[in-house]
Amino acid sequence: MSATLRTPTSPGEILVEEFLRPLGLTQTAFADHLGVPVRRINEIVRGRRAVSPETAQLFSAALGTSAEFW
Repeated sequence: MSATLRTPTSPGEILVEEFLRPLGLTQTAFADHLGVPVRRINEIVRGRRAVSPETAQLFSAALGTSAEFW
């Protein structure tokens, strides 16, 4: 078995593909639910912003994951 090199999946892509789309949520609705600016969610989704510890806590509480997941 050979190891393949690939770019790790970004937290933003995981957020959209595994959570927002299946739940039928928009970035705007998710941001409103969390009480954060839409820009923060959008920048994470676009890969232009890292997930801070505070945001990881918010994501984990809202999505039923651990903060470490993010």
